[in-house]
Amino acid sequence: MKREADWVENGPDILQDLFGNYVPADLVTAGASPEAMRNLMDASQDIASRFEGIRDAWEATQFTGYGEAVSLIAKHIYGLDELTGDALATAQGKLKTIRTPGKRYHILHDLANLDHIQTDDFSWQCTPDTSGPDFFLYDLSWATFCNGQVDPSAIHAETGVEVNDLASLKHAMAAIFAKHAACAIAVKSQHAYNRTLNWIERSDAEASTALNAVLTKPAAEVDEATQLCLGDWCWARGVELTIEHNLPFKIHTGYYAGNDRMPVRRIPASNMCALFARYLDAKFVLMHISYPYNDELVALAKHYRNIWVDFCWAWSIDPYSSRDFLRRCVHAVPSNKLFAFGGDTGWPTSAMAYAIQARNEIRRALEAEIADGYLTEKQAIAFATRIMNTNQYDCFDISGTRSNIVKAA
Repeated sequence: MKREADWVENGPDILQDLFGNYVPADLVTAGASPEAMRNLMDASQDIASRFEGIRDAWEATQFTGYGEAVSLIAKHIYGLDELTGDALATAQGKLKTIRTPGKRYHILHDLANLDHIQTDDFSWQCTPDTSGPDFFLYDLSWATFCNGQVDPSAIHAETGVEVNDLASLKHAMAAIFAKHAACAIAVKSQHAYNRTLNWIERSDAEASTALNAVLTKPAAEVDEATQLCLGDWCWARGVELTIEHNLPFKIHTGYYAGNDRMPVRRIPASNMCALFARYLDAKFVLMHISYPYNDELVALAKHYRNIWVDFCWAWSIDPYSSRDFLRRCVHAVPSNKLFAFGGDTGWPTSAMAYAIQARNEIRRALEAEIADGYLTEKQAIAFATRIMNTNQYDCFDISGTRSNIVKAA
């Protein structure tokens, strides 16, 4: 979730708001040209003509999960039941009241009815958000380390530690946690976009050799095996620090955003079985239901006590499969290991739409469970409450994090 200034001062026009989420990937798959996609996001051009450039692709995309979210934003924010160039141009004026201070919080808290937001803004710092310090909570990012990327100057600026060997790198990692973990709600890494999720335990000697190469060679000359070696070592140290600081470790699994660059062998959560078995005291939150490896994740969550399943983004990737996955989890996975929702988007309007999608699909799944005689209505309501609220409070130290943020602010 982007911060208040991004929304108020540099926020979207109506087309950027409606389509500035994940739906561009479906539009491209449906045949929208690169020029049409560039124009769609160019606020200096005429709204009607920008929409006309992707209209055919939109008509082919409108019933996907991504497309449904666009329609929900259009209806609930702009009062539009159908997208046309003229209607969009007219509705543009509503942004004057929407992109104002406090409206971001209003959309997320009052319209989306969310308890709080957990955001990875790709940084170590978890700076209190003055627009809602107890509502906007932040993850401590570990992605660069998991990728085997070490930036000595950035680390020194943050911690005062000069990284020149493995011992100093480990000391710097501990210093990052000492400085920022108290105000972090979790640790997050989406390194699956850059490397395989397959984790191998690495010795200090192996990692030391890899670190020396990373510190002394141009990045382009560091081979993949070296980066994976250092990345695996750094990943493990991060997991150890999350155990020490009682922070869950969130990991992107499964589907990639975007187009034309997804090597599917990288992305199954099962690649991490060695990591799960090695660190049984950690809390691994596996994001996005590992789509399309959903059934595999059911087995992992059933077997490993240190795994939690997060439906973040999944309801929009594939609503039908996510609904089916939830029903499978009802019958195979303890219900205290499921998190029902995450928006995984920058603009508050998209998060609102994704929240509506999640509630609709959860309702459909549980209604089917009741109709099939598996659950009573009372049991379904209790199950929904657990996966939508109780489990998150049990896994994350939300109250403690909020208290630490107040002290830091």
